[in-house]
Amino acid sequence: MYVMDASERAALIQEAEKLPSIVVSSAAAANAVMLGAGYFNPLTGYMGLADALAVADRMRTTAGLFWPVPIVNVVADASAIQGKKRIALRDPNVEGQPVIAIQEVAAVEQASADQMRHMTEKIFRTADPKHPGVAAFNGVGNTLISGPIRVLNYSYFEKDFPETFRTAYQLRDQMGKLGWQRVVAFQTRNPMHRAHEELCRMAYSDLKADGILIHMLLGKLKAGDIPAEVRDEAIRKMVDRYFEKNTVLIAGYGFDMLYAGPREAVLHAVFRQNSGATHLIVGRDHAGVGSYYGPFDAQTIFDTEVPEGALRIQIFRADNTAWSKKLNRVVMMRDAPDHQPEDFINLSGTKVREMLAQGMDLPEEFSRPEVAHVLMKYYQSIEAGKPA
Repeated sequence: MYVMDASERAALIQEAEKLPSIVVSSAAAANAVMLGAGYFNPLTGYMGLADALAVADRMRTTAGLFWPVPIVNVVADASAIQGKKRIALRDPNVEGQPVIAIQEVAAVEQASADQMRHMTEKIFRTADPKHPGVAAFNGVGNTLISGPIRVLNYSYFEKDFPETFRTAYQLRDQMGKLGWQRVVAFQTRNPMHRAHEELCRMAYSDLKADGILIHMLLGKLKAGDIPAEVRDEAIRKMVDRYFEKNTVLIAGYGFDMLYAGPREAVLHAVFRQNSGATHLIVGRDHAGVGSYYGPFDAQTIFDTEVPEGALRIQIFRADNTAWSKKLNRVVMMRDAPDHQPEDFINLSGTKVREMLAQGMDLPEEFSRPEVAHVLMKYYQSIEAGKPA
């Protein structure tokens, strides 16, 4: 979908300026990036209403293709492109709203309120408007514009994250050059503390992997989450200092977080498979938010709802990991049945934020000092910016 040839791309950019256009949502722009980057292969564009409903219902398109969440271009008002067969999609996340893709319009369809609610409940297991993914999914309209797209750029991701944003094709190429065949991927939207670091090592060792892909989300998050540039800096410091050279690839992908828990875990597996990974770490409350999902729902969905043979990638199932005072190392809690809660060093996110904002060092058993100092700088900058 991404137009690789520079001259063809330049010609399409020129053509796009003369086409009827529409400003898409951030989610639809992120879908275009993921389609163009090869993460969403074999999809070639946005789903229509029938496919979106089928995928929400049973994780298969009407043609039988396995897919975990609807990939859609939803708008509030499609009157500007009504009756048009070829349109330009404008990016809401870049100044001047440049064209991100050209779409061949297969259909323009309205989802009813019942259909929107049904899809919401299937994807997110809730229709609570306080859920950030539910709010985002229902906040952009109910008109679906379906059809294949030609992607002209990767939005703000290449410019803002030149060392980190990578396409699925680039990752496969990097892994090939390193000679990696068995690769375990770690998904993150947060900085990595000691527990995450050791979890990657456990998976790497247990699976006898050739390498680890630390793959971070670079798109939109809910309020209060750590910005991508801060997370990127913290992770790079950790990897440079504490991992053996040429055992880790750090990369990012251009997508907005769904907070869809189990369904998003399956989507993570699909696009890590497309990136060349053979295994994906799925931990406690993977891709969750609040208390909307059970602690291991994102693991059991692979047993109860993903059809056998639908995925080649395998899941490395992880429990909570934390520093054991008894064993003087990080362990999975399930592997320490003789431990009580007080035997672990485990800090809540609220406590971590409070300590860092006050300039207090985190215990080294919980966080590497290099990581903690990056986060401390960030939280203190927030405190300094608050009105007195």
